[in-house]
Amino acid sequence: MRDHYGNPLHTQSDAARDAYVEGLTAYLEAQPGVEAAVRRAIAADEGFALAHVLGARNAQSYARMGEARERIARAREAGKALSGQAGAHLAVFDHLINGRVREGYAAVRAHLADFPRDALVAQTSLGVFSLIGFSGRPGREAEHLALAEALAPAYGTDGWFLAQLAFAQMEAGQLGPAETSIEASLERSPRSGHGAHIRAHLFYERGETGAGLDYLTEWMTGYDRAGLMHCHNAWHCALWALASGDAARMWAIADADLAPEMSQSPPLNVLTDLASLYWRAGLAGMDVAPERWAQLSDYATRAFPAPALGFADIHAAMAHAMAGREEPLGRIVEGAKGPAADLVSPCARAFRAMAVQDWTGAEAELVPLMASHERLGGSRAQRDLLEHTLMHVLIRQGKPDEARRLLAMRRPLIDAARMVAGH
Repeated sequence: MRDHYGNPLHTQSDAARDAYVEGLTAYLEAQPGVEAAVRRAIAADEGFALAHVLGARNAQSYARMGEARERIARAREAGKALSGQAGAHLAVFDHLINGRVREGYAAVRAHLADFPRDALVAQTSLGVFSLIGFSGRPGREAEHLALAEALAPAYGTDGWFLAQLAFAQMEAGQLGPAETSIEASLERSPRSGHGAHIRAHLFYERGETGAGLDYLTEWMTGYDRAGLMHCHNAWHCALWALASGDAARMWAIADADLAPEMSQSPPLNVLTDLASLYWRAGLAGMDVAPERWAQLSDYATRAFPAPALGFADIHAAMAHAMAGREEPLGRIVEGAKGPAADLVSPCARAFRAMAVQDWTGAEAELVPLMASHERLGGSRAQRDLLEHTLMHVLIRQGKPDEARRLLAMRRPLIDAARMVAGH
């Protein structure tokens, strides 16, 4: 019994195998139904260790960490006799789900050297929300592309992998190759939530606001709210609505698809997407009601109570700063943790300065970050928030020409015409 990538599954049940393949496909394409498929696989074969692993990984993706740890423990029990590829597969996720990230990443790279078509393991290190994406290492975009290119011969024309390759190419500035890869991916997997997301990034990187909004709006029709990428793809639509000057549409998307009480997406997406949308709306000259920031600050405190992941922490710092919540903001400024902690604290101080219109102070904190903010994680499109913020503080200090030079030198292709007031 093998999955559709040829990996051994160690079950004797056709029904369990078929349900697992369905769940794995749904997971890789950010479609709903992963949990239901995993449950069917386990019902058909209670001792199917790799189905328990997939269930644990899916729970981890939604930050249900207690459940993820329980499920990986069941996987260990069911798979205690496994060795070879399956045993190594289980060990990778045991490391990652139980917080042994350094050991987990080393295990991932060793595993992929031997078994490059183990897609669930490969997925852990591909994309901007991955072990490489959140590593905090300088040059992590080049590292991401190097891994994707090394794996490419093993996957050929596989739709899921081509989308991952396209994202790695795009984040490294290779827009032409990225277009070839993502178009080939979508021919094979047109309803992949990740594929549509990566195609949206290509529209963004080329400054094609109208085409991007039309494409993603149409694609989102019929996409289940339970899909992993629903919130984030809606965020892209909201950004383009903002860039088009359609404030009503932007706020409608924010309230219907990004708000914590509405979204079914992982907390990391909810916090970062909504905080960055509010922030960018403010940069564009819109009024963001104080109660919106207060509610988001409350959510950030619940979902991310202590500093741990830099990308989440800088967005939480925005919400706390704009809500005037000095205590949680101070915890981030003074207690930033993780491999990008040295960048998190100045970001948080910059947002604190912005909240009180201390433009000079904000500039002083932001300028040193510009050369290495990829270490914070997230995509180039997401980190444009920092680029736009620096443009804003320059304009506020009467330096519009310097702001334009910044844009021309660092992000010449993106559509920033409406994104920073006064630009």
